[in-house]
Amino acid sequence: MPSLKIPTHLAIIMDGNGRWAQKKGLSRTEGHKEGVKRVREIISSTCKRGIPYLTLYTFSKENWKRPKKEVKTLFTLLTEHLQKEEPSLLEQGIRLNVLGEIEGLPLVTRTIIKKVMKATRNCQKMILNLALNYSGRDEIIQAVKKILAQNISPEELTPELFSTYLYTQGQPDPDLIIRTSGEKRLSNFLIFQSAYAEFYFTPVLWPDFDTAELDKALADFSQRKRRFGGLNSC
Repeated sequence: MPSLKIPTHLAIIMDGNGRWAQKKGLSRTEGHKEGVKRVREIISSTCKRGIPYLTLYTFSKENWKRPKKEVKTLFTLLTEHLQKEEPSLLEQGIRLNVLGEIEGLPLVTRTIIKKVMKATRNCQKMILNLALNYSGRDEIIQAVKKILAQNISPEELTPELFSTYLYTQGQPDPDLIIRTSGEKRLSNFLIFQSAYAEFYFTPVLWPDFDTAELDKALADFSQRKRRFGGLNSC
């Protein structure tokens, strides 16, 4: 999409797998399986459109409250997907990164994640952040604890310095946050980083959010007038 202004950092809250399955009379597991297929498509499409940073809200700390069987299915699908997609990530030049507490994930899953992160560490076309075992509030609390432990004075602390203690250290804040399924809330996602993000809410359920829907969101973003608190748009 060379004629459009595209975001540097795109973040997506992938929502609606369960409702998609319910509408079709299928199990929630089938909805998650279809959602994984869509992940693959959107990652590839985002990379092809020249967006250097993509963050996918994959599993929040709150998601542990779901039935154990569903949680197990989610991690099984994630593990299988990462194993299968490692060659594709390398071929496309995509580096895998994780936002969240990796050590709190199941052993098999975190082993595969670390393997793929290591394999793709030199890829430079796009950084793919998976928000896993993630909480925006906890991310901020953890950053504060690190700052206190280093005896940084109040006078030294700035938003720029604070951001270096977040999971997204060294990355630009998201320009555009997309949420599927019609819900209109952040759900504890990138709270600090989203201060000046543009939001795009769509009723489309995640398993139906294909490349055409992505392009609609990017076209909408391209028309936004971003002022960042000032008067002159950019």
